[in-house]
Amino acid sequence: MIFNVRVNPRASRSRIEQTGNHLKVYLTKPAADGLANEQLIELLSKYFKIKKYQVSIESGQKARNKLVKINADV
Repeated sequence: MIFNVRVNPRASRSRIEQTGNHLKVYLTKPAADGLANEQLIELLSKYFKIKKYQVSIESGQKARNKLVKINADV
């Protein structure tokens, strides 16, 4: 599965909103040093109840809009 994800770093609390094939993710970590990307992978793995290695950021490593691949077949 591939999702379009919109990330909002430095939010007051972490949460995920799903609308169709898009996810809006609020993260408490800042976007510096990859902290927000790490938290994004952790939150999505908990949300989909899968392991962290099954979640990968395909594009948008340094952008708010990202393509995230969920590999639940493993």
